[in-house]
Amino acid sequence: MAQQRVCDLEKDQRFEGFLLVRSSDQRTGGNGAKYLDMNLADRTGEINAKVWDGNATPPTPGTVIKVRGGTLEYNGRMQLRIERIRPVSAEDDVDMSSLTPSAPEPPEDMLAEIDATINEFQSEPIRLITREMVRRYAGKLEYYPAAQRIHHAERSGLLHHTTGMLRTAKAVMQVYPWLNSDLLYAGVILHDLCKIEELDSDTMGVVRDYSKEGLLLGHLVLGVTRIQEAANDLGITGEVVVLLQHMMLSHHGEADFGSPRKPMFPEAEVLHWVDLLDARMNEMQTAIDKLKPGVFSEKIWSLDRRLYHAEYDSLQVQPEE
Repeated sequence: MAQQRVCDLEKDQRFEGFLLVRSSDQRTGGNGAKYLDMNLADRTGEINAKVWDGNATPPTPGTVIKVRGGTLEYNGRMQLRIERIRPVSAEDDVDMSSLTPSAPEPPEDMLAEIDATINEFQSEPIRLITREMVRRYAGKLEYYPAAQRIHHAERSGLLHHTTGMLRTAKAVMQVYPWLNSDLLYAGVILHDLCKIEELDSDTMGVVRDYSKEGLLLGHLVLGVTRIQEAANDLGITGEVVVLLQHMMLSHHGEADFGSPRKPMFPEAEVLHWVDLLDARMNEMQTAIDKLKPGVFSEKIWSLDRRLYHAEYDSLQVQPEE
């Protein structure tokens, strides 16, 4: 029998099944008693879980465990109180695709789309730098997520985010054909590549934490550095390098969001908005997919609002009697 999906869990239900460990820590309560605090997930969602046993060993993030327990509501959120817990065994024959959120397209297809775009660049310096950067990260790019928690936090999520942005950028070029397409598409492909250095992810697309370089520098600074290194290795100098570096620094748009410079030329401005649009749409789709029509979500902190799943079927024109 298929186990119940996390997104469908409601208050006062029993649950038994396999879940992916997103995070796991042993904590101490106000009464001095130790307990296990975890975030567990399947491909449909994530739920906080507690094991009220001070002797329980925290399972390793990225591993799969079997749990039995019941659901409750705490501070307005669903929580799983676990009674029994054990590691997964080979005999369990767990379907990992049911536990790990993954991009909707095969990574090899998305990589091929990026490669085809690079092949069409008219600017040789842009083509060489972009291809060299992708080559350096190609292995991990196949499975890396785009974030730890927020948008495209899934296996191959970075490719999903990049190809989504590329398709939007190509649509924008139809409206504003005077933009430099090579520069815009290269900015899209390069803008988040260094998240592969910023985040510590396993091959399942589960981010354990930020790397030391990620915490100290971040993917914007790392990206500027890696673009310069690639250009140096290729013997490329001049404005093209600076423009690509500026797009890297400015794509978050505002200092409050990590960009030390606002976009200062049109392609950089478009990159910022295409990035924001693709991230927001993914966050919204992920949240809406967990709701029934006519229902509001809880407040989503990254969006600073609740979302509503519209009753789209009610919008259909009713036939005349």
